[in-house]
Amino acid sequence: MAEVATAWKSFAIRLALVWAALFVLTFPQWQAMSYLWWNVATYSFILLLPPIIGWLAWMRRHELAKLAPTAWWPGLAWLALGLIAWTGGRASGIDLFAQAGTVMAFQGAAITLLGLRASLILALPIAYSSFLVPFGDEIVPQLQAITAHMATSLTELSGVETVSDGIHIDTPAGLFIVAEACSGVRFLIAMVALGVLVIFTCFDSWSRRAWFMLACFVVPIIANGIRAWATIFVAQYVGAERAGSFDHIVYGWFFFGIVIAIVLGVAWRFFERDPEDAGWTLEELDRLGIVSRLGEKPVPANLALGAILLVALLFAALARLV
Repeated sequence: MAEVATAWKSFAIRLALVWAALFVLTFPQWQAMSYLWWNVATYSFILLLPPIIGWLAWMRRHELAKLAPTAWWPGLAWLALGLIAWTGGRASGIDLFAQAGTVMAFQGAAITLLGLRASLILALPIAYSSFLVPFGDEIVPQLQAITAHMATSLTELSGVETVSDGIHIDTPAGLFIVAEACSGVRFLIAMVALGVLVIFTCFDSWSRRAWFMLACFVVPIIANGIRAWATIFVAQYVGAERAGSFDHIVYGWFFFGIVIAIVLGVAWRFFERDPEDAGWTLEELDRLGIVSRLGEKPVPANLALGAILLVALLFAALARLV
């Protein structure tokens, strides 16, 4: 047990070293991502993810205590792929690629130093860290169109005279525009992140996981359309300005929480396990034969450390050329 504890302490030092090197290399991307987390409402939920990722890893501590981390060469492939995406994103000016590559590089470094067994035990927190990358702006126009269509249809069904043109909805109370902020992308992306967390911590059945994820996609879109319609409908009686102010307060403070509570409340009775039971155990890995099929040949930890730093150095040099 003392040897295992010593091995984990050495791993923590090595991981901190390579992550520090990668952080220096990819600092502009972390700076850009953190700016979005703090200043763009769509991505503010990401500020909650680091403690959630830490919690997911902490729940696997008893399984991790049964083995010592053993470096694994194939992890370098994920690291290199991430740095390729990072380099390509920087060269092309596509921030999403550069930021996704940044997170992939950190994941690849961890997988390389952890080894196959420990990485599989920590598969959920490692994979969940992908949500640190801000995404979703790409689907805003489509969500605007869907919201406008739903709001228009419901407004007409409510007996309100309506003339619509794309995202513009003209009513007796005034002209309403489904702006980017009203597209519901913030709600949808946060629900998807929540859904992924729930399906892998509370469900065993893939069919139930699929149904819950479907709800996390569909419910926020429908709910946002209803919210937009309610704002237009209320405006017919209290005025567009007052209805808009009330909408922002309700949507920001109550609406999101109510919809989450409803989705989780309906799904609660179908939960199949406690979050503490999520993830593979060593016994399950041995029974499934995953490690034996993929292969796990021990690699000297310092050699793996040097290889990671060398790869990072090579891409740092390449980044200066592109």
